[in-house]
Amino acid sequence: MALAAPARDEAGVVRTTTHEPNGAHAAASPGATVPRGTGAAVPSVEERPCPVAVPSGTTCGYLLVPERRDVPNSRTIKVGYAVHHAPQAQGQAADPVVYMSGGPGSASLQLTGFLTRMLPGRDVVVLEQRGGRYSEPRLSCPEIARGIVDTLRAPGPGAAETAPLARQALACQSRLETEHVDLRGYRTAEIAADVVDLRAALGYPGWHLFGVSYSTRPMLLAAARDPEGTRGVVLDSLLPARAHWYDEASGTLAATMTKLGIAARFDAMVKALDAHPATYETRDPLTRERLTVRLNGDDVATILAEALHETDVIPIVPALVDGLASGRTDLLQPLVDAAGDGLTSHEWGLYYAVQCQDEVPDNAFPESRSPRLFTGVVDAAVCDAWGLPAARAEADALTSGATVAPASAGGGTGGTAESTAESTAEGTAAGSTAEGTAGETAAGSTAQGTAAESTAQGTAAGSTVPPILVLGGRYDPTTPPEAAREAVSAVPGARFAEFAGTGHAVFLSNGCARRMIAAFLDDPAATAPACDPGAAPHALVRPGDLDLTSSVYRLFRSPIPLAVPAAFLLVSAVQLLAALVSLIRRRGGALSALAGLTGVALGGLSALSLSAVEDWTTLAIGVPHALAWYGLLALVSTGLSVVEAFRLNAAAARIVPALTGLAFLAWLYGWLLA
Repeated sequence: MALAAPARDEAGVVRTTTHEPNGAHAAASPGATVPRGTGAAVPSVEERPCPVAVPSGTTCGYLLVPERRDVPNSRTIKVGYAVHHAPQAQGQAADPVVYMSGGPGSASLQLTGFLTRMLPGRDVVVLEQRGGRYSEPRLSCPEIARGIVDTLRAPGPGAAETAPLARQALACQSRLETEHVDLRGYRTAEIAADVVDLRAALGYPGWHLFGVSYSTRPMLLAAARDPEGTRGVVLDSLLPARAHWYDEASGTLAATMTKLGIAARFDAMVKALDAHPATYETRDPLTRERLTVRLNGDDVATILAEALHETDVIPIVPALVDGLASGRTDLLQPLVDAAGDGLTSHEWGLYYAVQCQDEVPDNAFPESRSPRLFTGVVDAAVCDAWGLPAARAEADALTSGATVAPASAGGGTGGTAESTAESTAEGTAAGSTAEGTAGETAAGSTAQGTAAESTAQGTAAGSTVPPILVLGGRYDPTTPPEAAREAVSAVPGARFAEFAGTGHAVFLSNGCARRMIAAFLDDPAATAPACDPGAAPHALVRPGDLDLTSSVYRLFRSPIPLAVPAAFLLVSAVQLLAALVSLIRRRGGALSALAGLTGVALGGLSALSLSAVEDWTTLAIGVPHALAWYGLLALVSTGLSVVEAFRLNAAAARIVPALTGLAFLAWLYGWLLA
């Protein structure tokens, strides 16, 4: 997507401003910065039209920051943001909240309207990640996306497939380098510094930080670096800093299946598909052309792990896994079709720049794990090809051993103690190289040795941290709630809430989570729950609860087969009306009336049965058992119509209800429920 051009004045000069809270803007000369009280320069911003639809009262712009803060005279890049200014109200304004999406590499600005409706009465700032879709440069990597799609053509991935993928990754890296992109500038530490710089540039004395999934990492780091400006922190689907995400992924997925009560059937499914991979026809997410993929048990396990992010998919997983283990591989088609969207939802250059520096080096990628998730194999191959240096770990607001800052209700000022300790950064994982490469040494720095970082790499023991609210979904295999609960258990002022029946990114699908976040921001010190997180939005669909079929999903894609039941119901209604008229005129027709009535009753009862389904996603893999029994009404209706059609002197038109009834029975039992 092409980005909108930034706003310019009559002379064609880009307007650069600093922003005051609640919409007041203080103009600055082009390219100028405003000095802070400490003598450091306030980062500048640049206005631009919003690249996505946003609510009224929203302005958009770029934060202008160095690509690498650890390199003198590093080039300036642009980080996209939006600010929704709350209407002016009497009394003290509520502290604003700044939000960033996860990924890494997911866009944020499209959620501006959703967040403003969720958090009325306060300014909402939405910040893109550097290198993201609405930032410049945009680190898209279609080469890698193409390589990932190609690996799905055969079950695996094995070495024969990851080698071409590595070549695609190198092609992307080479292209980005020719565009003067330094991938070492796209990592968590720099993203966290962007958060801190944006607060200064917008002129807010303090705000709340809101991160989800990956962005919980930079938000926690920003809280540690900017204790004076952080009023509170909301962490949805927390990814603890010391988690070995890739090495633990198989185990956490297995643990989620145990929670769902299908661990044995899940293992059986993986083994069955490893022995006999399944073939699916789907659409290439990049070209929209038809694509044939072959998936083994490891591939299907990866798809299920991603599907468990969606709260409306979670209820069907027990029945789905049971069906797959029994050989009903067609039931996976909806998830196969949906999986392609994930390849277009991230900026893969940014994703791998972050993962290869901040996440992959801390993992060993053991070959013995089962299932061997596709994500880990691909990411290890790309990062091995790119060869970026491992980033140095540093303490954040959860790992610093700090004490809690006093909470303020209604958006007042939080704790203001500055961190004065030296960095207590962790060493890199075994097998990773030291942070400083030869190229970085020549630049006169280590990969993380910035002036800003040297003063804020972690908070010291005894320094203050803001109140923290952590949310987790019970069935989230990517950021399991157990890890989040453990991470916050020893942190004063941190609270954890687990939401039943929910997956990843809790606030997007759970209204209770949104109410809890709003209540926390209004009064971080309040302990009374705003709602019950233990109430699951939908009941689980257990094996045996449905007649398993993929036919309804095929109807969603192409409704042409619906012509058969529609014709049957229409003919039944006409048959009933005609028979009633005949009965009123005393010309007979009782059998036809009864045949039409049973056909119409079938339609009504089927509609009631389907309307009772709580989660319509359920219909993607099955239908209520009652539909099979209601089909007996069609058998009765058809039998009566056949008798009427072959009675002596019967009109030729009476054969129509009999034929449509036979067609419907074939459709119901031979196609829909087959």
